[in-house]
Amino acid sequence: MKLLDVSAIDCDVHPTVPDLADLLPYMEPHWRDTISDRGIEAFESISYPPNAPLSARPDWRDERGRAAQNVTSLATQALDRWNLRFAVGNCIYGVHMAFSEDLAAVLARAVNDWLVREWLDREPRLRASIVVPLQNPELAVDEIRRRSEDRRFVQVLLPAMAEAPLGRRHFWPIYSAAERAGLPIGIHAGSSYRHPVTPVGWPSHYVEDYASQAQAFQGQLASLVCEGVFTKFPNLKVVLIESGVTWLTPFLWRLTKFWRGLRSEVPWVDRPPSEIVREHVRMTIQPFDAPDGTERLERIIDHLQSDRMLLFSSDFPHWQFDGDEVLPNGFPESLVGRIAVDNPLETYPRMKECMP
Repeated sequence: MKLLDVSAIDCDVHPTVPDLADLLPYMEPHWRDTISDRGIEAFESISYPPNAPLSARPDWRDERGRAAQNVTSLATQALDRWNLRFAVGNCIYGVHMAFSEDLAAVLARAVNDWLVREWLDREPRLRASIVVPLQNPELAVDEIRRRSEDRRFVQVLLPAMAEAPLGRRHFWPIYSAAERAGLPIGIHAGSSYRHPVTPVGWPSHYVEDYASQAQAFQGQLASLVCEGVFTKFPNLKVVLIESGVTWLTPFLWRLTKFWRGLRSEVPWVDRPPSEIVREHVRMTIQPFDAPDGTERLERIIDHLQSDRMLLFSSDFPHWQFDGDEVLPNGFPESLVGRIAVDNPLETYPRMKECMP
C-alpha cells in the first residue's frame, strides 16, 4: 500500500504568518496602536529561523525565500501533491515569546482568527490547532473555549519548552478545557527561550538547539506522567510533534525502571509509565530519526509495542526528506493505512465528523 493510495491525514503542516502586519486586522485598535507605538516588528520564533535550510525546502520557497505563506502554495505543494484527505495546520508563530500575558492573548487570538479567515475558510481539507497564550492558563482556557466551537480546530498547541514543565498543576486548567472539548494536546518542538534549550546551558549553534529538542520532549513526558496529568484527565491524548521517535523506547525503559524503585513518591502513578504513555501519547513521524530499511523500521515499531502511537506527518514546509519520500524509506506497507488514516482518526475525533 502506497501513501497516495490511502488519502492520508497529515498531522503536521505549518501555515506561516507572512508578517506581523497580517495579524493587525484581527486585533482591536488599542493593540494595533500599541504595537505601532512600541515599534514591534515581529514575534518570529528562532526555533525555526526563516533562512535556515531546514526551515523550508528550496523548491517550496517563494521569490522572497519564504514558504507556506498562503493556502494556494500549501494546497499545490502538499495537499494535492500527496493526495491528502486532511492536514492539521500548526502555526508556530512566536506567541509564547511575549512577556506580557495580555499581549500574548491578543496575539494568540489574532493568529487563530487569521487561520480561520485565510486558511480554513479557503481550503476544506485543512484543520488547525488552537494557539493559546501559555503564559496565562486562565487566558489560554478562554481561547480554547472560544475557538473550540469551530469544529475545524482539532487540537490545542503548546511549545515543547516554556516557563516550566508542562505537568505542573499550574497548567491543568488547560488540560481540563481540552479534555472537555474532546481536543488532544499537541506539543510541538520549539521554545519560548526563557531558559537554555539544553540541560547544560545555552548552545552556540542552531544545530545544537535543533538536536536538543528531543531532550525537552523527554522532560515534558516525564513531567506529564509523574505529576499525574493522565490520572487526573483519563481521556486526554497528547501528540508529540517533531519530537523524533527512536528515543522513546529507551526513555520509557529507564522511566519505568526508576518508577518501580521510587513509586512511593508518586502514588497516583498506579501502573508502569510505559503503559500510560502507550495509551495516551502519540508521535508524528517527521523527522524520523532512524536508519533506512524495512527490517530496522519494523524492529523500532516492535519495540514501541504498539502500532497505534505513530501519526503520519510531512512537516511541510520544513525540509525533512527529499522529493516525495514523505514516508521513511523502507516503511512497512502493511502499516501505511494505520499510521496515515486510522491512527489520526482515533487521535482527532473531530475529523470523523467529515468522513463519508
